[in-house]
Amino acid sequence: MKKTVITIVLVIAAGLVAFVGYGLYKASGLKTISLVNSVTVKGSKEEVYDMVRYLKNFPKWSPFLAEDPEQKYEVRGTDGTVGAQYRWDGNKGEDLGYQEIVKVTPMSYVGMKCDIQKPFVAHPTFEYYFMETVNGVEVKQEFKLESGMGDAFFMWLFGAKAGMEKTNRKGLELLKKAVEGKK
Repeated sequence: MKKTVITIVLVIAAGLVAFVGYGLYKASGLKTISLVNSVTVKGSKEEVYDMVRYLKNFPKWSPFLAEDPEQKYEVRGTDGTVGAQYRWDGNKGEDLGYQEIVKVTPMSYVGMKCDIQKPFVAHPTFEYYFMETVNGVEVKQEFKLESGMGDAFFMWLFGAKAGMEKTNRKGLELLKKAVEGKK
């Protein structure tokens, strides 16, 4: 009986060690997450660029606001310029943070950094590039998130990267709809 209990405990411990080891191995690939998505929007380069640059427009294409229509938000600073911030408080106080414009290149680039405080702490960046094509304006979004091993482990455990990919794609589709729906 004693040998059986010891064997069971050892098997469970070995399984737990294997699970954590595998999780840490997979998490090491999530310490830096880089996602690149793009969408082509039928509209003028100026209106597509302004839809992203001016934070007052973000509610028109925010995937987060689409999921939480009760979210409170405000724009601080001079909208469309470096230092302007879009602040949000959603899900009854469970989502809190802001995004800030950090670089603007007229008609071709907008760079933003985020400071997420809830439901977890994170500091992703978003870069938007605008290129005219024969089919419309291509908007390329580059998302980057760096995290420690502990956060990366939980991102692996809960499949967070797939959720980030889905959310970023949804945001770009909403951007397309916001511009094209104005016509």
